[in-house]
Amino acid sequence: MNVAVAKTGNGRAVSDLFASAEGRLPGSPAVIAARREAFETYERLGLPHRRIEEWKYTDLRALVGEVLPLAAAPDAAALKRAADAVKAHAIAGARKLVLVDGVFVADLSDVKALVSEVGLKTLRETLEKDAALLKTVSTDAVIELNAAMATDGVVLSIADGAQLSAPIQIIHVAMAASASAFTRSQLAVGNGARATIIESFVAAGAKAYQVSDAVIVTIGDNADVAHIRLLDDAPDAVNITSQFVTVGANTKVNFFNMTTGAAVSRLQGFITLAGEGSELAINGVNLLKKTEHGDTTLVVDHAVPNCVSREIFRAVIDDRAHSVFQGRIIVRPDAQKTDGKMMTRALLLSDEAEADNKPELEIFADDVSCGHGATAGALDDSLLFYLKARGLPEKQAQALLIQAFVGEAIEQIADDGLREHVIGIAERWLERRS
Repeated sequence: MNVAVAKTGNGRAVSDLFASAEGRLPGSPAVIAARREAFETYERLGLPHRRIEEWKYTDLRALVGEVLPLAAAPDAAALKRAADAVKAHAIAGARKLVLVDGVFVADLSDVKALVSEVGLKTLRETLEKDAALLKTVSTDAVIELNAAMATDGVVLSIADGAQLSAPIQIIHVAMAASASAFTRSQLAVGNGARATIIESFVAAGAKAYQVSDAVIVTIGDNADVAHIRLLDDAPDAVNITSQFVTVGANTKVNFFNMTTGAAVSRLQGFITLAGEGSELAINGVNLLKKTEHGDTTLVVDHAVPNCVSREIFRAVIDDRAHSVFQGRIIVRPDAQKTDGKMMTRALLLSDEAEADNKPELEIFADDVSCGHGATAGALDDSLLFYLKARGLPEKQAQALLIQAFVGEAIEQIADDGLREHVIGIAERWLERRS
C-alpha cells in the first residue's frame, strides 16, 4: 500500500505544523502524548470540506486552504500595541483577562481584582499536571487540531453561591500577521452562582491571521449565567471557535454572539441541558459585508425533561457576503415536557448576498412543544418608501430598518450597559457601510 504525506497549499507537510511548534507547547509528557494523538487525528482527517454534512456550507479546504504556523510569543513592542487595543475595546466596569496571540498576559489583566472572587489559573499551568482539558468527545478535525496546538487560555472556577460584582471580559488580541493562535479555556460555575462573561476578539494591526479557540463550560444547579461574545477580527482573518456547555438543573443561561469581522468565521456550539427545569436563550447577529463568510452552527441537546430553549438569530448580509446558520435541537426519549424553539432570519442587502439557513429537529419524545422557522428576504420597499417620503436619505432609512431587524436578538441581553454597548457596535457597522 502506498501512503501519501498530506501537504498544505504551499507544499509544506501537515506534520511540520506540529513538529515546528511542539517544543513551545506546554504540558507534561502525558499531555504531549495526548497532543500527538489529537494531531494525528487531525492529520488523518484534514481540514473539513463540503462533503462533511456539518461543514457543507463552510468548506475550510476551499476558504482557508492551510493552517498557518504558530504565532511567536509577543515581545515588548507587541505588548505595548496590545495594551492600546485592550484600552480601546475594554468594557467599562468589567474585569479583564487578556490573551495576546494565544498567550495569557498578566500585566494587562485585572488579576488581583479577580482572584478575590474567582479561582483563576492559566491553561499552561493546568497542563503541567494533566491533559484533562485537552480531551473532548469529538470527531471534528478543527477541535482535534485545537487540542493538539493550544498554547494557553484561562481556567476560571466560580464558587457555589458566588455573586460576581462585575462582569469578566476575556479579550483575545491578535498581533502577529500570517500566523495562527490556539487558545482553550474552561469556566466552571458553581451551584447558585451568578456571573456575566464577555469574550472579545480584536486585532491590533495584524493581518491575515488565524484564530482557533475552544471553551468548555460547566454550570451547576440554580445558577444564572450570561455569556456575551463579540467578534471584530481583521477583515482578512479566520476565526473558528468551538464551545462545549453543560447546564445543570433550574439554571438560566443567556448566550449572545455578534460577528462584525473576519473573512471566515465559524462559531460551533454544543450545549447539553443536563438538569431539569433549566432555561436556555441563545441569540445572535451576523453583520457581514464584502466577501465575509460567517457561520453559526449549534446543537442543543435536551437530555432531561422540563427544559426550555429559545434561539433567535439575525443576519444582515451586504455585497457578496455569505451567512450560514445551522441549528439542531435534539430531544432525548426521556426529555418529556421539552419546549424548544428556534427562528433565524436573514436580510439580504445585495443581489449577490447569500444566506443558508438549516434548522433541524430530532425528537425522540412524544410530549413536547418544538418548532423552527427560517426566512430570507430584502428590505421592505413600502417601509423604505415611507421613511424616504419623510425626508430621510436612503442609507439612513435603511439603517433604521436594519436596526429594527436586529433589535429582537440584541434586546435579549439583560444588562442595560452591555445591551447599549452591543447596539453601539451595530450602529458603527452601519455607519461604515454608509
